[in-house]
Amino acid sequence: MKLFTALALSGVAQAHYHFSKLVINGQPEAAEWTSIRQTKNYQTNAGVTDVNSPDMRCYQMRAGTGTATVAAGDTLGFLALSAVTHFGPVQFYAARVPDGADVNTWEPAGNVWFKIGSITAVPPMGSSEATWPAYNKKQVDVVIPKNMPSGKYLIRVESIALHQAQSVGGAQIYLSCAQVEVTGGGSGTPGPLVAFPGAYKASDPGLLWSYYPVPTSYTAPGPAVWTG
Repeated sequence: MKLFTALALSGVAQAHYHFSKLVINGQPEAAEWTSIRQTKNYQTNAGVTDVNSPDMRCYQMRAGTGTATVAAGDTLGFLALSAVTHFGPVQFYAARVPDGADVNTWEPAGNVWFKIGSITAVPPMGSSEATWPAYNKKQVDVVIPKNMPSGKYLIRVESIALHQAQSVGGAQIYLSCAQVEVTGGGSGTPGPLVAFPGAYKASDPGLLWSYYPVPTSYTAPGPAVWTG
């Protein structure tokens, strides 16, 4: 029991984090919140715990101010300040900004999101970097699908921290949305499309974790990755 308690509480002492800079062509943005909408946790670094909250979309505090450009098929990086200090999956979603809409203020409500990447658990199961490839990384990357149509998008990164997810509502979700213009895209039809909130339920197995007994498998929440 003492070991379990120590493990369950070990994440409490670790620093929380936020995603505030992009890495494009290997170069990080010079300043925070350049192409990423500033999040409500920019000072507290606290995660979202209510999956039914509109904060599950972008957790934003204010409208965006800039847009990055990335080519379809290229890698887009997100910097975690100071690092992804809790174990769990890191996932990436995209939502196409409608033609004529302002990318800085568009609200991504409804079934507009599709998953483009997932850095999830690899066996053997545990709570270390051996199971969770994104754990303790300062940068997490996603490849923009080659067949993703050109246009303006919100690219949403989420880190699902499972260190206190022994009961429903214990998962902490650290997320933000980058404003990106995709160039050189294809003619794919991304999907399936999901909504935030709505894509996850608090009782989803992917939002829960057991230190004892350790799970024998893990499946991250949400739809399948659209690879284009």
